[in-house]
Amino acid sequence: MKIFNSYTNQLEDFKPIHKGIVNMYVCGPTVYNYIHIGNARPVIFFDTVRKFFEHIGYQVKYVSNFTDVDDKIITKAIELEQTEKEIAETFITAFLEDVHRVHSMTDYTAPRVTEYMDHIINYISELMTKGYAYQVDGDVYFRVTKMKDYGHLSNRKIDDLIVGSRIESNDKKENPLDFTLWKKTEIGITFDAPFGEGRPGWHTECVAMIDDVFGEKIDIHGGGSGLMFPHHENEIAQSIALNNHNIANYWMHNGLLNIDGEKMSKSEGRVLLVRDLTVDMNAFRLFTLSTHYRSPINFTDEVLASYEKEWDKIERIYKAVYLKLDLADMLYANAKVHPDLLKIYKDFLDAMKQDFNTPNAITALQDLTKMANQMHRSKTEDEVLLSVIKVFDDIFFVLGLQVDITPLSKEDKLLYANWNKARKEKDFDKADEYRATLIEKGILS
Repeated sequence: MKIFNSYTNQLEDFKPIHKGIVNMYVCGPTVYNYIHIGNARPVIFFDTVRKFFEHIGYQVKYVSNFTDVDDKIITKAIELEQTEKEIAETFITAFLEDVHRVHSMTDYTAPRVTEYMDHIINYISELMTKGYAYQVDGDVYFRVTKMKDYGHLSNRKIDDLIVGSRIESNDKKENPLDFTLWKKTEIGITFDAPFGEGRPGWHTECVAMIDDVFGEKIDIHGGGSGLMFPHHENEIAQSIALNNHNIANYWMHNGLLNIDGEKMSKSEGRVLLVRDLTVDMNAFRLFTLSTHYRSPINFTDEVLASYEKEWDKIERIYKAVYLKLDLADMLYANAKVHPDLLKIYKDFLDAMKQDFNTPNAITALQDLTKMANQMHRSKTEDEVLLSVIKVFDDIFFVLGLQVDITPLSKEDKLLYANWNKARKEKDFDKADEYRATLIEKGILS
């Protein structure tokens, strides 16, 4: 299995630190608003990464945080005349609803900044003790120039960054690149610390929580490409300073999701919230995974509509095969992959093992759909069709696709039998009556 490592900028064989275990951390949201479809891309992609690892037998410890203290949260709290805690709770709930809405798993460890304040403060204190951080008037900054490899992840050089930076006349920093670890403030929620009343800087929160939750270097650190600099670069600098490692063996970054060829912008009204999507989420998920995760993806209504049609084809044949097996009482566990399906199944696994190539994985799903359609029309043996359902289910699990289907009751099976009997006897009025009931129950479409 290979993963493109953003830190080394090359494709590498995946070797977990602990056999059979994958420890991964993905930067989560700052909870002051509802998420848009661009925010949903890492939610969907890294959920797919997790599911694939689990599918091939790994135990995955998946962690993604909530930044529940931030200037944006304070601004929203003032605007709505609520507390920061109330704002955070509202949008944490909304975020998890949206995660569920896009068929991603919510049963992961989700540390909140406010719950890890003691560890964050201790982390900053240790950086100061080691000489990597300094205090000025209650603010604490990290000394970037002490890190000789600063900029390695984002391929930036310190000298070039200094030349390109703007130095404010009242800047208290030793160097314009030094970033804030602790901010002295009296506005909004604050916390007691040895360096004064205030709250932590964003770049320290994730690295401190990773340090506490995992207690060691992890396998994978993920997030959007926009976090590569400065957020992830600053995380790495602190970890190297304190723990002498760059946090993760593999750094993974997904590309942007644009709307009509342009970056989403709230100020220009070019934003689509997840909660406002009206399409089948399976179609949206197919659309999101149809482009390789490291490439940008462009959203248009027309493109999404094409994936609605694509999902409809997949769902229809799945339900048709499922119904046939259900009527024959052939739905049982532990089905094996039939030899006729091995190539498609292997194509799917190979695609996912090659840096999570979800476009090729979707191609395998489309090939399966075509084969399933042919098998269903040609009256293939039920044992083979059972294997079709198994392969569908495995691919659906990994890609996060969900078919709303319920096994037939005895009454449903009798109704279906009566419909077939009426058709054979050419009792069309009765057949139409039975068919209408079957459609109403969702058994036929």
